[in-house]
Amino acid sequence: MSAIGVYKEKIRQAVINMFKVNMGVKPGEKILVITDYPDSKHWLEYDGEKLSDIVKRSVLTRLVYEIAKESFKDNVVEFIVYPCTGRHGVEPPDYVAEKMKQFDVIVAITSFSLTHTNARVEANKAGARVASMPLFLAEMFEPGGPMAADYSYIDRISKKLVEKLTGKPTIRVVTEAGTDITLSVEGRKWGIDSGILVEKGTFGNLPAGEVYIAPLEGTANGKFVVEPKWYPGLEVPMVFYVEKGEVVKIEGGGKVGDYYRELLGLEPKKEEPIYKARRNIAELGIGTNPNAKRPDNILEAEKIMGTVHIAIGDSAHIGGKVEADLHQDFVLPKPDLYADGVKLMDKGKLLVE
Repeated sequence: MSAIGVYKEKIRQAVINMFKVNMGVKPGEKILVITDYPDSKHWLEYDGEKLSDIVKRSVLTRLVYEIAKESFKDNVVEFIVYPCTGRHGVEPPDYVAEKMKQFDVIVAITSFSLTHTNARVEANKAGARVASMPLFLAEMFEPGGPMAADYSYIDRISKKLVEKLTGKPTIRVVTEAGTDITLSVEGRKWGIDSGILVEKGTFGNLPAGEVYIAPLEGTANGKFVVEPKWYPGLEVPMVFYVEKGEVVKIEGGGKVGDYYRELLGLEPKKEEPIYKARRNIAELGIGTNPNAKRPDNILEAEKIMGTVHIAIGDSAHIGGKVEADLHQDFVLPKPDLYADGVKLMDKGKLLVE
């Protein structure tokens, strides 16, 4: 057996469990497995490490498709690929969006997230259950990894946390690295991503484990500090200054900071709607997966038990009002979190059990 064949057998049971337990696949349902790949432009723009990462993810997704097709004989299983969009939250090609509306179960193992897109929303409206798995790594399937977590525990602790948060509109997050940001969630509903996607029209990440909300537009003020190693390639702290719900300045961050200063139109300041939408404070999330550990993979890092993540850009797909061609999360380790002055997290320890 070839090396890839050996690896396929290694992950087979974990993949089957994902479809059975997390997605609740029933006989006769149609399953769609999706991935993206680097086109000729990306082969020139991306460095070797990033290209390798994307290609490995595409190959892994092909193996997931093969395992599903071999293991679920009573189901139609299809596979679709499309060129990378280059940013999380950018719409996929129309043919992908149309295809997504025709299936009951969708597993999207991509390098750029489909979560905050109209394509995902329309698929849900058509009844599909969608697992969005951007930046997924093969090791996440391994024993002790985030996919092997006790999802009943994640569901229970997430619901307890939401109970404590509900009815408390003012949230403040503070870290020893310098984060101090306050925002309002008044009128907004907390969501739970517990990894159990068995109801028609549901969506979430896999691996899962977070509660999240779209802050009220115009209410976030303060700053948040992204620490080295807590974003791919970040070697020095990156500080986001926020006024009236919008990023107004980014300090530090090296090349990563330069990228976001340009993407958000900050230097020089640009007022076109596309840049203002990208600067929006879009999400506040709290990780609840005890098996999640890796800080430099955003999909896993934002699920780490006791972290907080703040996203910029699109909030329209999780209950907010701003639609943007970007949704990017930044994870903050070991925070203190207050809801209407009540401390619910102490240096990353949840105070809800």
